[in-house]
Amino acid sequence: MTPQPMSPQRGKQLILIVEDDAKIADMLANYLHMHGFATELCGDGHDAVARVRQQAPALVVLDLMLPGLDGLAVCTAVRRVSTVPIIMVTARVDEIDRLLGLDTGADDYVCKPFSPREVVARIKALLRRSEGALAKSVPAVFAVDEARQQINWRGQPLPLTPVEFRLMRQLMSHPGQVFARARLLDTLHEDQRDVSDRAIDSHIKNLRRKLEQAGTGEAGISSVYGVGYRFDET
Repeated sequence: MTPQPMSPQRGKQLILIVEDDAKIADMLANYLHMHGFATELCGDGHDAVARVRQQAPALVVLDLMLPGLDGLAVCTAVRRVSTVPIIMVTARVDEIDRLLGLDTGADDYVCKPFSPREVVARIKALLRRSEGALAKSVPAVFAVDEARQQINWRGQPLPLTPVEFRLMRQLMSHPGQVFARARLLDTLHEDQRDVSDRAIDSHIKNLRRKLEQAGTGEAGISSVYGVGYRFDET
């Protein structure tokens, strides 16, 4: 399947559709475009994980049966690096597959054949819930702008590199939670290059400097000796 480029129009939320049936994927993409979303199409499980890292979509629609890496394995891999909402799509209607999908980290599921109108309704509902959760988990003075790939402090963008943006977004996704260096490394580079975990320390140092220059006060990144880092709201 030929990847469909992201819409150049700014401000549209990007939906990653992971589906190896081109007819189904195109139908859903066209319907999402009608409702104001941008889409990216992907028909391979291994490629899907890389796309999540690279594109940082607002939501993933993930088919269960995929070549290379099935939907459950993709969901597990994505959950190691991202909290992006995931809707699992399956032609299997037995309860075990549904529960497996949700236990692996999916947020919702739909069964084939489905109505594209129903899928769009579920996407909108899930995005509203996830945006509400993010608003509660991140200090009000911080705002994550996925469309522009930037983080704002009191309405002003922090001067972050793409790597720093991904690292800061991951830390901010769960304030107070300690992230190991190994897990944070997974968020830095889409090509999964072999880099030292000390690279994290260098990026954290730069992030702290930029937060200090922005005047964020006590909100910042704390070190946890021997483990990694966490983001503290105050």
